Amino acid sequence: MVNLNIDLETYSSVDIRKAGLYRYVQSPDFRIMLLAYSFDGGPVEVVDLMQGEALPGGVLEALPDPAVLKHAYNAPFEWYCLSRHLGYADPKAWLPQWRCTMMHALYCGYPAGLAATGEALGLPVDKRKLGTGTSLIRTFCVPCRPTRTNGNRTRTLPHHEPEKWELFKEYCRQDVVTETEVERRLAPYPVPEQEQRLWELDQRINVCGVGVDRELVDGALHCSGTVTAELTEEAVALSGLDNPNSVAQLSMWLADEGEAVDNLQKATVQGLIQSTDNEQIRRMLEIRQELSKTSVRKYAAMREAAGDDGRVRGLLQFYGANRTGRWAGRLVQVHNLPRNHMETLGLARDFVKRRKLGHVRVIYGNVPDTLSQLIRTAFVPAEGHTFLVADFSAIEARVIAWLAGEQWRQEVFATHGRIYEASASAMFGVPIERIVKGSPEYALRQKGKVAELALGYQGAAGALTSMGALNMGLTEEELPEIVHRWRRANRRIVDLWYAMENAALAVMRTGCPVGLKGLIIDQWGDLETDTHFLTIQLPGGRKLYYARPFLCRNERGREALHYWGQAEGRKWTAIPTYGGKLVENVVQAIARDCLAKSMVRLDEAGYRIVMHIHDEVVLEAGRERAEQEMARVCGIMGRPIPWAPGLLLKADGFVTGFYRKE
Repeated sequence: MVNLNIDLETYSSVDIRKAGLYRYVQSPDFRIMLLAYSFDGGPVEVVDLMQGEALPGGVLEALPDPAVLKHAYNAPFEWYCLSRHLGYADPKAWLPQWRCTMMHALYCGYPAGLAATGEALGLPVDKRKLGTGTSLIRTFCVPCRPTRTNGNRTRTLPHHEPEKWELFKEYCRQDVVTETEVERRLAPYPVPEQEQRLWELDQRINVCGVGVDRELVDGALHCSGTVTAELTEEAVALSGLDNPNSVAQLSMWLADEGEAVDNLQKATVQGLIQSTDNEQIRRMLEIRQELSKTSVRKYAAMREAAGDDGRVRGLLQFYGANRTGRWAGRLVQVHNLPRNHMETLGLARDFVKRRKLGHVRVIYGNVPDTLSQLIRTAFVPAEGHTFLVADFSAIEARVIAWLAGEQWRQEVFATHGRIYEASASAMFGVPIERIVKGSPEYALRQKGKVAELALGYQGAAGALTSMGALNMGLTEEELPEIVHRWRRANRRIVDLWYAMENAALAVMRTGCPVGLKGLIIDQWGDLETDTHFLTIQLPGGRKLYYARPFLCRNERGREALHYWGQAEGRKWTAIPTYGGKLVENVVQAIARDCLAKSMVRLDEAGYRIVMHIHDEVVLEAGRERAEQEMARVCGIMGRPIPWAPGLLLKADGFVTGFYRKE
């Protein structure tokens, strides 16, 4: 195979950060300005399309040639831009010829972003991305504000800034140099073929997109704007502040009123609302709560990202969580949508679409909360279609039970599936038949639930608190006992934590691989590329990568595995880990692979996947036979996984005319 590395510099008046790739490229003024390329690691050439240069014949012949693999960092950008530029009617047919170096870097545990990846890999200065890019992109790739100084132009062209244009061409050239070097460094650790095929499916899902109800979006933004203006006016009258939504101003006002606070985070505000006797303070904080409903901003994101056909594209980021390979959300951030609890969603949608704010207030009371609950419902199927929504039941709990060999849990999933009640029964020695609504023992279900949510990955009392145990009516004094009882009832899971940690330590000390529960833990390194990893091979063949692993003492003084990764704040740094965290990575990765296998099966069965959220898939299907198709979809998702014999999967689903939680 011949390898062609490509980087583009483009112009569009659409803001790609807000509207996404697809609307950006579909803009009438979209244009490719520069194309840098290299064949098989050879010299990098730059084609200046803005100044009349044409693509060389060799490049034009290579682009559609299936014998030439096209490589790019964040390849969906180059793939879609060139598809538009070359007039390809069906860009999806071209996907198998592309390889994404960013996906390869994410697969190997490195951060997204060419500059960040180059830095994490320790590339020499001459191989790194140039730092001048942000300024040059701002100059040439986006519209400029017309001023008297620039002759009232709305765009900077090469002849306006010839010296900067030459720098821009060098910047484009250097991106290919960096991308090619990243690829060379990662070549000893190839992406499995099934992941490449899954990446292609991901692009097809993203380019298909999902419809949005523009009438609902516009109505929600109108209602939100009206309520925001009213609440702000009320807050100004109450406090006399110029900007009552300002953290600094509100904090100072609270201090003057005798209620000094360290911050105005959600939990702090809620606690003060409940504790204060000052009605004026309580109302000010209630207003702040209502004004801070961030989910309402998602309506604006939908409106910005929707194409001319009313569909939002590019909602999913493949390998967005690069430790486990799970997807991440983009643009509208569908992975953190508020839940809906209202029984009359259809009626509320109708009121908002018709901008009947008074009706919403009378029937539902809190307008921001109503708009928040309706955000999911703004996603709608195409005309004449419906949504089939299906998700795995307790997927992580099922995977960890299967992996650890916790038999009683396996039996729960093979029968009634009531894991919270079963966990409480095992913890407290109470027959599960007595943990039912109306009986005194039903209170134990809450303890079983919080334990299940918090303790599976070596969490203790602090994890229970973080999961909201104290808000569920539990006391701090009983948390250690809950931890003890859960661990005693799940000895095989506890054993798995320590077995995983000991295996990783043994591999680091000896360099010899260790097999554990169908996993293979090993070290891999390459002197030529100066790369080194601890890897965990999953049952499906995919590997989890931990870059530059080493052993040293942790904060408790114990020898522990450390590796380099992206911590909070996106900083590349050394990160300590332990058995429970490694088990969490593995369980979530296996759960992700189960979803991936199901999506491939659904795609092969002819279903159109429009999006997926966590362990849930959303399909767009014809209304005829929708219920029968829903049963078939759940059957496909519940099929055994060849590489996970004995793993009991179950999916539930429903048919709906708009996206929601059942």
